[in-house]
Amino acid sequence: MSPRRRMSEQAAEAAVDQACRVLRLPTIRNQFPDLAAKAGNDQMSYLVFLAELLLAECDDRARRRSERRIKAAQFPREKSLREFDFDANPNIDSAVVGSLATCEWVKKGLPLCLIGDSGTGKSHLLIALGTEAAMAGFRVKYTLASKLANELVEAADEKILTKTIARYGRVDLLCIDELGYMQLDRRAAELLFQVLTEREEKNSVAIASNDSFAGWGKTFTEPRLCAAIVDRLTFGGNILETGTESYRLAHSRELAR
Repeated sequence: MSPRRRMSEQAAEAAVDQACRVLRLPTIRNQFPDLAAKAGNDQMSYLVFLAELLLAECDDRARRRSERRIKAAQFPREKSLREFDFDANPNIDSAVVGSLATCEWVKKGLPLCLIGDSGTGKSHLLIALGTEAAMAGFRVKYTLASKLANELVEAADEKILTKTIARYGRVDLLCIDELGYMQLDRRAAELLFQVLTEREEKNSVAIASNDSFAGWGKTFTEPRLCAAIVDRLTFGGNILETGTESYRLAHSRELAR
């Protein structure tokens, strides 16, 4: 490689900008002037300066990947564990939730059940833990139980059921919210069971339900199918009971005083 002519500072900055565009290094292109000034002030070696540039690019790429995974999960709203008020619901053990936030259960393909009445934090925890999984590099999908059931019925009618079930089978964590809010007919329940079977002992399912397992007979009206679905969602997994008293309602009453 022939030596290049000595460039002016202005020419060097233009060359860095152009090279970053060609190599698709947007973070280095945007941060290079500030990092170069800092390197000069701190008298960094060339090696340390290069490491700073590359680490900035890597960190920003990791952040953008996390954002894409969170967006792909299609959560209905943003929820984080940092925002969750454990003092408002003493039924929920912060240490247990902290352990779940490590996502080891997702890595092992285990299920998670969040059981409790409305307003006790089930959906918040479901979305927040799903977000933690997405940030940890797992592929996550969120859906309502009724929406998933309807999608599966439509897919069966349109002869694309196998493709649809395979799509849900590929994600690392499937979050199903509001299970138990409405009764599913036998066909919808059987199709949902197929999705759970596709994922069994391979990829995780997390559900939030306002009804105890004993009450799932109102949602899945065929007893044997109901028992099989409960088995799929509990075997080897985690069950977190969020209680019966709505802290949202309690908060509203407190404000009304």
